[in-house]
Amino acid sequence: MFTIANGTILKGQNLQPVRENIVVDEGKIIEISKDSKEGKIIDVEGAVVCPSFINGHIHIGDSIIKDEGYGLSLSEMVKPPNGVKHVALSNASEDDLIDAMRKSMKDMVESGTTHFIDYREGGLEGVKLLKKASADLPIKPIILGRDDSFYGDDPDLNKVKTAIRKLLKIADGIAPSGFGEITFEVADLIVRECSRQGKISSIHVGESESNQIESMNEYHASEIERGVKSNFNQLVHLTNPKGEDLDLVSKSNQNVVVCPRANATLNVGVAPLNKMLSLGIKPLLGTDNVMLNSPNMLRELEFTLKLMSVYYRNYINPVDLVKMATTNICGFNINNIVEKSMIKEDNFAEFIVFKSFSKNPYLNICNRVESKNILYIINKKFSI
Repeated sequence: MFTIANGTILKGQNLQPVRENIVVDEGKIIEISKDSKEGKIIDVEGAVVCPSFINGHIHIGDSIIKDEGYGLSLSEMVKPPNGVKHVALSNASEDDLIDAMRKSMKDMVESGTTHFIDYREGGLEGVKLLKKASADLPIKPIILGRDDSFYGDDPDLNKVKTAIRKLLKIADGIAPSGFGEITFEVADLIVRECSRQGKISSIHVGESESNQIESMNEYHASEIERGVKSNFNQLVHLTNPKGEDLDLVSKSNQNVVVCPRANATLNVGVAPLNKMLSLGIKPLLGTDNVMLNSPNMLRELEFTLKLMSVYYRNYINPVDLVKMATTNICGFNINNIVEKSMIKEDNFAEFIVFKSFSKNPYLNICNRVESKNILYIINKKFSI
């Protein structure tokens, strides 16, 4: 048992700042109050206590080819099966992949991330590799698998069904790359089976303008509209919405993840976060491909804070931004899989203690803090 004392706690789903103490016993928060002091006392006078980060979208296998292919187009970099990423993954040894993924997970932990949602290439073996790589680390991967049988204009649907069922025995869900690589029938099989098993179905939509135009020309609907109507429960990017796309998303029960640094690196646009927030959409924030970006959520937060300000000529509320890296997951319909807690009594202890540099705790996190300013990282299995 221990007590985190004298810090400013960002408490509950709305990250309300309070000066209280947190008592943790066997990985659970058993009391939060001004007078609580039990067990070992850890005095963090003046520090900010924030829920630990969840990286809402990442391709951790890309760790094997950091910074390769810079300047290439989106398709050249990541489109299966011949993108730079996929060729590199197919040629890498298991030991090299595991070593590279472990280094990236350690980087994430050191910058405050305890959970991440991974789009896992490589079929069953890819899922098993990530499980093996993360087994003894203080971080929880939420693994969304995929299989090569999904792709092509005329896939064998029996093989697709078999692949989906095998993946869902060990993965947390299914995540094909995008609508440009799969048929409607494959998308429907993925969504229905994930829904039946209570697992996550996710897909990239509207990442580039060209993808949106191709979708509208061929299907008379944008990728975002197709994602909504296909009932994938998690949509990633939405960088280039058209017409009523965001209104459709706001009226659906689907999760949204945005990846501003990756979009900037690939030169595909800026996610309209201000519009999303005005419509009541509560996105998660992700760092996307490790080949393009470090998986450091502090860097993602600062970049997003300033990009939104200069691009849309309108400040983004920093508390809304911190929620994208923390408690927005608590309102998602996948939280039972992610097991990510807000700071609240009876929840698991999942929080970071940051050194404080300013009176605004949210701007302190987004605008000031670096990894070296993390005093403690606590989760239900590990104290760091």
